[in-house]
Formats: sequence, C-alpha cells, structure tokens
Amino acid sequence: MLSSTINLILLIIFGYLLGSIPFGYLICKAKEIDIRRIGSGATGCTNVSRALGIKFGLLVGILDVVKAIIPAYLAIEFLFLDWQIILVAITPILGHIFPVWLRFKGGKGVGSTLGVLLVLIGWKGFLVLILIQILVLVFIRVMSFASMTMASFIPLVMYAFTHSLSFYLFGIALVVLIWWTHRENLQRIRKGVEPKFKFKKLIRKTS
Repeated sequence: MLSSTINLILLIIFGYLLGSIPFGYLICKAKEIDIRRIGSGATGCTNVSRALGIKFGLLVGILDVVKAIIPAYLAIEFLFLDWQIILVAITPILGHIFPVWLRFKGGKGVGSTLGVLLVLIGWKGFLVLILIQILVLVFIRVMSFASMTMASFIPLVMYAFTHSLSFYLFGIALVVLIWWTHRENLQRIRKGVEPKFKFKKLIRKTS
C-alpha cells in the first residue's frame, strides 16, 4: 500500500513537470520569437504553426503528445486502480495548460490529451478521434472548432474502447477542460471572427 502511494505521488509530480515543458515556447524562442505575443498567445502546435509554419507546428504537436504518453504509460505499468491511473494521466495535460515555468499560462491541452488517450484507449480509438478532428478541420477550416468537436467525442470513444465507467467520467472531465481552454476561441466563433486555418499559407512558410 505504501509503495503504491509513493509511486502515485512520484508519478503525479513527474507527470506535471514533464507536461509543463513548453516545447512550443522553447522552439519559438530559439527562432527569436515570443509565441506568447502571437495569435492566441498559446504555446501549442496551432499557434506555433501561425508563427513558424506547419513543419514546426507538427514538431511541437508530436512533442506535446509524447510528453503526455510517458506519464500515462508509467501509470498503466505501476498503478492498478483506475482512479490512480486517471490522477496521473491528467497531470501532463494540466502541466501543459498551466506550466509552472511560464507563470501557469501554456497551451490548450489538445495534443497532450491525445497523447494520454493513445495510451488509455489504444491506437484505434486514437485514430478515430484524429479522423474526426481532421474531417471537421477540412470542411470548417477552424482548428479550435475541430478540436472542441473532437473533444466532445472523447467520453463515447473512451467507453467504447475501455468499457470503464471511470474512464468515461474522465472523458467528460477532459471535454469540460478542453472547452474551457477554448472559451476565448468559442467567443470568436460566435462573433464570426475566429481565424480560418489556411493550409497553403502555412505550407509556404516552411518552403
């Protein structure tokens, strides 16, 4: 029991600190750009794409996914109860959104959420969510709307692939969290002023 509690505490701390590494901020800083002063000010892949192009945006997205995979995987390996796994799994997401290194102002949490889900529900469920996001983005061309739409399917997909009520409730919590981080985007969508995702423009930045 004591060993399990120690593992839980250590993994929570590790997950938060790893999740709080602001890869988007660091990569842009290396290019002498303060990503916090561009677009939404978020440090995630979408805003980095606006600043540096889709190549660097994808790099940041991959890194944000990976930094969430590691704590979630360790939680599966060393913890046995669903609620303990969930407590650890959410830490890299919270770390990304509220990084201690950037005065608790980071990204929207979509990439890190997908990283956690890849571990908890497997690649098939992960692929379902990615396809939903891509399809909405292609037709609507608003990344924030695509992310929120994808997030809305998380509880259903989680339950379909895990049959766990705990993970289903965790999925609902993730929906609330992602919609909350996109609250300013939601206001802009309602006003019709949310920027469109311009594929050609982003690709030209990398050429």
